[in-house]
Amino acid sequence: MSYLVLARKYRPRNFTEMVGQEHVVQALTNALTQQRLHHAYLFTGTRGVGKTTVSRILAKSLNCQGPDGNGGITATPCGVCQACTDIDSGRFVDYTELDAASNRGVDEVQSLLEQAVYKPVQGRFKVFMIDEVHMLTNTAFNAMLKTLEEPPEYLKFVLATTDPQKVPVTVLSRCLQFNLRPMAPETVLSHLTQVLAAENVPAEPQALRLLSRAARGSMRDALSLTDQAIAFGSGQLQEAGVRQMLGAVDRSYVFRLIEALALGDGKTVVETADALRMNGLSAASTLEEMSAVLQRMAVFQAVPQMAGAIDADDPEAAETARLSTAMPADETQLLYSLCLHGRGELGLAPDEYAALTMVLLRLLAFKPSAGDGPAEKKTLTRAEPVVSPAPAPAPVQAPAAAPAPVAAPLASPAVASRPVVPVPAAPAVAEAVAAVPAIAPAPVADPEPTPAPAPVAVQQPREATALPVRTLDDFDRQHGGGDEEGGEGAGGADSSQAPAVTVRPAVAGVMSIPVRTMSAEPGERLQPTPAGASSPTAARPPSARYTPTEEGDVWYTTVQALVAAEAVTALVRELALQSQLVARDGTHWLLRVERESLNQPTARERLRSALEAAGHATQISVEVGVVIDSPARRNAAAAAERQRVAEEIVMNDPYVQTLLRDHGAKIVPGSIKPA
Repeated sequence: MSYLVLARKYRPRNFTEMVGQEHVVQALTNALTQQRLHHAYLFTGTRGVGKTTVSRILAKSLNCQGPDGNGGITATPCGVCQACTDIDSGRFVDYTELDAASNRGVDEVQSLLEQAVYKPVQGRFKVFMIDEVHMLTNTAFNAMLKTLEEPPEYLKFVLATTDPQKVPVTVLSRCLQFNLRPMAPETVLSHLTQVLAAENVPAEPQALRLLSRAARGSMRDALSLTDQAIAFGSGQLQEAGVRQMLGAVDRSYVFRLIEALALGDGKTVVETADALRMNGLSAASTLEEMSAVLQRMAVFQAVPQMAGAIDADDPEAAETARLSTAMPADETQLLYSLCLHGRGELGLAPDEYAALTMVLLRLLAFKPSAGDGPAEKKTLTRAEPVVSPAPAPAPVQAPAAAPAPVAAPLASPAVASRPVVPVPAAPAVAEAVAAVPAIAPAPVADPEPTPAPAPVAVQQPREATALPVRTLDDFDRQHGGGDEEGGEGAGGADSSQAPAVTVRPAVAGVMSIPVRTMSAEPGERLQPTPAGASSPTAARPPSARYTPTEEGDVWYTTVQALVAAEAVTALVRELALQSQLVARDGTHWLLRVERESLNQPTARERLRSALEAAGHATQISVEVGVVIDSPARRNAAAAAERQRVAEEIVMNDPYVQTLLRDHGAKIVPGSIKPA
């Protein structure tokens, strides 16, 4: 007797044997029980999910005669009557299957429809099943539209397709559509276990898991692969043999790679990639397996309760749960994205294993560097916006320093309509900025407060007076270097009398350099900030303020040494930078952080290991509270001090003051940077 493959031998004969398609089975069962039958059904889904099987079971349910020959329409066909056995064997005269992939023309469809005028010969209904219906031509679809819409009462259409997008909407609207879904690996695994138990074939659970994942949702593919694995293993299924047959990557390599990436061990990553090359394992399969493991890790990290409910018989699940605690959640997400996008890069590289190595090392390259911290990332004090002529929205406090003498009103002739000559930049400004000394991040406390006069109450908002736009010709005329036209520009008026000031908007072509935010009383000229006076841009942000503590110097020195040696990275580095050393009891150190998100068990253990390796604490405790002295705050304070010194040097430069006072120049906010 010839051998019958498992996919055909264990094809479901009734709805109760169907697996993974409960939503379709329930709808058809209820319709058959209540005899609410549609005249056209459309089953869609990927290969091997049961479209043809459902069609045959539906045909048997419509034509079943029962064991005694007196049966009717039923949701549970008997399987022993003449109609059931003939449909199973493919010789029932009233059940016609048409393969539209090879019979796609209008002539084949017309030949089929010509049989529709005849009543059933043997059964209760005629059933026309058209497989891969999307392959029919437009003419063939048009030829069947009328019959499909109003068929005889004894005719039922069953259409099946893997690509419903190609089926015309005129056909879709005439059918009752059911979408058969791909099956989960757990569903496939359960069915394979039953099939192999019925076949008395010994199989290792891990081998069946490999087959279930390789089937990719298709039960027919799973049974076909099982047939091949039985032949490969001489009647038994072992994990090593199935893995070799499928060319699947052993997940021990995947676990080794993920653990090495979590520890930042580039050497192990490269060595494991070389081992994959030596064993001839696919780089694409490696990235695919890594994506699957990382997805489970992300689930365990988001829902820790699921890690405690894993299958004890699955060693891979236990290892995945362990790795989920070893790698931070953000790195897991990043590595998952890199693996997905890396699969598309394998074909672009001259060597797929070199591409695999680059994809894996990319995570190490994207890890935050040792010098990056929340308090150090672009937290330099930014200049305040340029003062506009509009009234200030709030009262301005009087300056703390002694007020500088108010300069006399600037004499400016009436500006005629003439071109504006751009003012060349002064090299002294660039030299002054470059000469700003680099201040080391020493533990500097807030400066001693200087006594300030009593605040002056301001009843009305003070206005800012804009300087007029002046040209170089005006400057020359004022200092005796004007031309003839300039001498007559005042219309013969006395040169000692200051002409009226014309306020104009900024003119294109005039050089802009940074300016401070300055306030003035109504009718008063804007003056640059005197040397030594405080400026709003020099004020420290809240993140740059700290109060020195007894243990602050020790902790700052220790953390800076760990960061410089790259002993702490990522979340561990953030925990060290943002924390405050509260107390030391021998080898037990007590730290304090402001955010609970930094107080993670994995980060604490890594920080403790780094401190122990550096010869410091062997045990640490972390509490959540108010932090007043941390390395990050000290770094931010040092950066703010460098910014303040740079702005002070530029603003006190005589040439800059001349440009601000005489030519209406403006300083671009944020353009002053320390060297």
